[in-house]
Amino acid sequence: MDGNWGVALMVDLGTGEVSRRELPEQWFDEYIGGEGVAMRLFAELVDFDDLPLEPSQPLIAAAGPLSGTAAPSSGRTCFVFRSPASGAIGASNVGGHLSPAIKKAGYDLIVFTGAADNPVYVVIDDDTVEVRNAIGLWGKGVQDTEAAIREDLHGKGWQLAVIGPAGENGVMFASIMTDTERAAGRGGSGAAMGAKGLKAFAVRGTKPLPIADPDALKEASKKAREEFLTEEFVADELKPYGTPSFYDSISALGILPTQNWRRTTFPESIETLGHEAYHANLDVKPYACYACPVACGRVTTIKTGPYAGETGGGPEYETLGAFGAKCFCTDLNAVVKAGHLCNDLGLDTIAAGQVIAIAMEWYEKGILDTETADGFDLTWGNGEVFPALLEKIARREGLGNLLADGSRRAAAALGGDAGDYTFEVKGVELASCGVRASKGEGVSHAVSPRGADHLRPYASVVDAFGYRNEELGLTYDVDFLDDGNQQWVKPFMEFSMATNLLGVCLFSVITLAVQPSTWAATLSAATGREWSVESMLKAAERVINLERLVNARFGFTRADDTLPRRITSEPAPDGRGEGQVADLRVSLDSFYAAMGWDLESGVPTQETIDRLGLAGVV
Repeated sequence: MDGNWGVALMVDLGTGEVSRRELPEQWFDEYIGGEGVAMRLFAELVDFDDLPLEPSQPLIAAAGPLSGTAAPSSGRTCFVFRSPASGAIGASNVGGHLSPAIKKAGYDLIVFTGAADNPVYVVIDDDTVEVRNAIGLWGKGVQDTEAAIREDLHGKGWQLAVIGPAGENGVMFASIMTDTERAAGRGGSGAAMGAKGLKAFAVRGTKPLPIADPDALKEASKKAREEFLTEEFVADELKPYGTPSFYDSISALGILPTQNWRRTTFPESIETLGHEAYHANLDVKPYACYACPVACGRVTTIKTGPYAGETGGGPEYETLGAFGAKCFCTDLNAVVKAGHLCNDLGLDTIAAGQVIAIAMEWYEKGILDTETADGFDLTWGNGEVFPALLEKIARREGLGNLLADGSRRAAAALGGDAGDYTFEVKGVELASCGVRASKGEGVSHAVSPRGADHLRPYASVVDAFGYRNEELGLTYDVDFLDDGNQQWVKPFMEFSMATNLLGVCLFSVITLAVQPSTWAATLSAATGREWSVESMLKAAERVINLERLVNARFGFTRADDTLPRRITSEPAPDGRGEGQVADLRVSLDSFYAAMGWDLESGVPTQETIDRLGLAGVV
């Protein structure tokens, strides 16, 4: 089977049994690979009646048909699991170099089931698979864990996935870390891995990739790379400044959540948190994931203050937004320290920063006081609390134990009006992408199957930034303040999902840089099957609807496609969306109709299920 091996490596951590499962070729025809085939297998393996962190639930690491090839940015790995944060599907995507190793070891998917009695890590060296004792690693941070495993393994070519103390302790927003600093952060993947007693897994592969037409793939990849590098924002902002380049433009557009979403701009922070200040005040080195020509990642060293000399990955834009703007903190070094520490503890910076911002507002409102705040001074902008509080969260100590459950559960425990100040969808905290001046982004957040989601698609690119794409039919004016007419989100959502099926980075299409036809040509060369833009997007549509059906089995309905109270009832006080709220009654009707979903339940109609061949799958 060209492009894919058609093989899942099955590792039962409860029994220690290891096997190879041959997957139907039809699955790759219908779901392409990556998240698509992983979700198809997940729908078969998941226990719909059991809790998310029970041993019965699978944890799947997925590579795509382009993983490890010459295609640009083809180093993405998708983890599929049942999210402990939401109870819905978990689908967390991470960069680095893991998926090429999975592919070169001869697998499309690695599936972990069961739970070990004592901590373990798994070593996958081509066809050899070994489960090793990890008791001595339990409790260690990501950096120390990775260093210890590499010393134990010897040799070159190993790629690791590791959890920190947060995953071990079941923090609802714990991450799985790759390349030490890259996070599969959304939805609590680290908690899903920790519940299995799995501290890490290491993969090394030496097999040639199953490519149908290497010469055609080389040419298509060259075109994709050229389109990627010549797009204006990528060339002028993303490549030279990395994701911190988003900070200035997002604030200028009025979609930067500030002081726990009270404001939508934070101009007074640009002098310290903007991308020019970031690169002037830190020692910064670019970091590239596998085959990436852009190298948007950053490795930073703090030059001054109490954290001087500390080095780590990031912070990326989302970390700047979470610990900076949302917490009303302009102290760059404090934000950088928080990002570095989250990576080592295995915490999703998006959720961690958002939860602390909420705690700051609870503190201001008197919902938390000095005693219930565990002695922390949670006044706005006090970045000095970040390190100690993050340690408490990761190890579930004191106030950290409350916050480790995520803001929805923490608010429920506090009672009263605490829930009025939370910012989550389906139990997953919102990223730093405002929605009152981007109504398409509001829809993206609300309907996401994995909880609050700013990337499937990053709709602000179209309605707030004004990007257009003829191949997706996005050629007309889109009003960023119009709650209705959200049908345009559908093709952009499908294109964004397609990157997760291919195994390439969303940033290749986040500004519509690499064209749909170019990715379709690259996929065709890899698989030997002719893929058109239409067939590729239909496969993505099939996965989107499959995830919707899986969530329906978990009990999710239209009522769960919602946004926080402040966004739907408090008009924005500033920015281009001043005076705006999100009216989801209008937005969801428009989007559901375009998707072929029932307007009352939000579930795909029978006509949609039949058209996509999903009858009986869930």
